Amino acid sequence: MTPLLFLHGLGGGHHAWEKQLPYFASQGYAAHAWDQPGYGHSAIVEPYDFERVCAALARLITKLDEGPVVLVGHSMGGLVAQEAYVRSPQLIRGLALTFTSPAFAGGTSEFTKQFIAARIGPLDEGKGMAQIARSVMPTMRGGRSEPAGLALAEKIMADIPPDTYRKAVRLLTTFDRRKELAAIKVPTLVLAGSDDKTAPPAMMERMAQRIPGAEYVCLPGCGHLGPMDQPEAFNAALLAFLKKRGL
Repeated sequence: MTPLLFLHGLGGGHHAWEKQLPYFASQGYAAHAWDQPGYGHSAIVEPYDFERVCAALARLITKLDEGPVVLVGHSMGGLVAQEAYVRSPQLIRGLALTFTSPAFAGGTSEFTKQFIAARIGPLDEGKGMAQIARSVMPTMRGGRSEPAGLALAEKIMADIPPDTYRKAVRLLTTFDRRKELAAIKVPTLVLAGSDDKTAPPAMMERMAQRIPGAEYVCLPGCGHLGPMDQPEAFNAALLAFLKKRGL
């Protein structure tokens, strides 16, 4: 079986995968979750760009010494997974791009300014990460969300260092790999949620159509919190993909 490496979102960390790691381990997979640089106990990188973030990811995959992996990326983690594939395709045997996009939404400098202001503005106003988490995370739930998932998401986001959060927000605005979608040569799952307003399902379906042989799945009633929102449905969709593709 191919090892799985789970990559968290902007407001996440390795604890975001608490419902995935034991499940996939029980299915016989070597399952790992990283903390992106600056998150958890992972050292920060400077400058905080995709080149250095992906270099840190490549070092981790090499250190695991288990061969090429399937990258399972949630939101920002999906961006990192795409970027890592472009930079180090030999380390990746499959991709699960979940609740994510092929480029930073909007694509205009004005949208970028508004996004940064909305995400970083509260910090500038003196609010803490816990306050921001209580404000942001409930807006990302779906209609069939597990209540415990929201509580977990808020707890994880509250623990992110503010400086890391600032850097990660700006990192997102630099991403655009739309032109590289057609060059993805590994089995790919594109997993969306019907209630996700951050990575809308229609956009994700178009993304899947541009990746050769990609499989598109949309979870009814699921919001942007994905693996925490509907862990059982998320796990079932990912496992079905892995089994179907012989990963």
